[in-house]
Amino acid sequence: MAPALIESTTLPASFGGKSSGGKFLSKPAGTINSTQYVPGRTNVEDHGFYKYEDLRPCFPDLHWEPLTEVPYHDRGIHGHPQFRNLLAGAADVFDYNPKIGTEIRGVNLAKLTDAQKDDLARLISIRGVVFFRDQTDFDIDSQRELGQYFGKLHKHATTSVPRRPGLEDVHVVYTDESSKDQRAKFTPTFLWHSDVTYELQPPSYTSLKVLTGPPRGGGGDTLWASQYAVYDALSVPMQKYLESLTALHSANIQAEGSRALGRPVRRDPVITEHPLVRTHPVTGWKSVFFNPGFVTEIVGVPKAESNAIINYLNEVVSTTQELHVRFQWQKDDVAFWDNRICNHSASYGFAPHRRHAVRVASQAERPVFDPMGKSQEDDYSSQYGLPKVNKDGSGTSNYND
Repeated sequence: MAPALIESTTLPASFGGKSSGGKFLSKPAGTINSTQYVPGRTNVEDHGFYKYEDLRPCFPDLHWEPLTEVPYHDRGIHGHPQFRNLLAGAADVFDYNPKIGTEIRGVNLAKLTDAQKDDLARLISIRGVVFFRDQTDFDIDSQRELGQYFGKLHKHATTSVPRRPGLEDVHVVYTDESSKDQRAKFTPTFLWHSDVTYELQPPSYTSLKVLTGPPRGGGGDTLWASQYAVYDALSVPMQKYLESLTALHSANIQAEGSRALGRPVRRDPVITEHPLVRTHPVTGWKSVFFNPGFVTEIVGVPKAESNAIINYLNEVVSTTQELHVRFQWQKDDVAFWDNRICNHSASYGFAPHRRHAVRVASQAERPVFDPMGKSQEDDYSSQYGLPKVNKDGSGTSNYND
């Protein structure tokens, strides 16, 4: 979740195209054909009867004790190097680009064996985020069960949870037809974040399933950015410098936002110091552990220097196109990503469509930096004979169009 993004809890309403009287008329979703095409417009689903009422958001007034360190063992260590268990029944598998993002078709997440789950964790730890389409069998109970296989489920201190009791470890993403447009409240850079990195053990494998959302072309896409690739985008001297630093990750912005809205803060906010570069336990690759949403300060350097580092990394994360992947959701699609090595950002501009999703996140290890870790880019260069990337920005060059 973005650091202070507000979920609406307004009641359902039906919207579609406007009639001459100014009222909105509902239309079945996905019924436009080529003769009905209108640029920039998509049919809006009528939610008069909504099958996911029990998963709509609420903010229970609870109070939890501070999180303490718990044992963690990464299941990806046990995955097959070629993911043979997971991909044995797949109809198709393809990467979105070399750095991040893979889609698998023909695999049912609700029916994975333990060996397939281990392969999935290994694949996510390498590719950052893996997408699955049309996961109708993968209900919230199956989603929680799979998350629990990977680790203890995280309970968010401020965001909404489902109305159904007993799902306090599920985070609800919800924007309905009457929600206010929030985009003016945030800079695009600030929306990039990695979930709850202020925790002592921020999440690893995290799943998000869209229950209801805009149809194709209606907006609401999510973007991810590889933190392996952020590290590899830096010069060697900058890599070494950042490896020597730590950063403060703060929960205060989220807590203050909730209190300002009169909502409960279920666990006291924390500020936690983490290494600015961490090493992944499955891949052994180094990644920058930074996100614009929660990192407030670089430790041990002057304020001006801290601000310069934060601003520089903000730019690398948000503007380096080759480390991004963008996913266009449909109903029942699932994204599974590794929160340790990815930032992500929602996108606006999908009104008046309803967008409703549920997220489950598994706690991981406490972030550590291993100086013996490797660069993903260097590892691939040696494995596949790829040319070394030129990091000398001096001189002149033609623009790559």
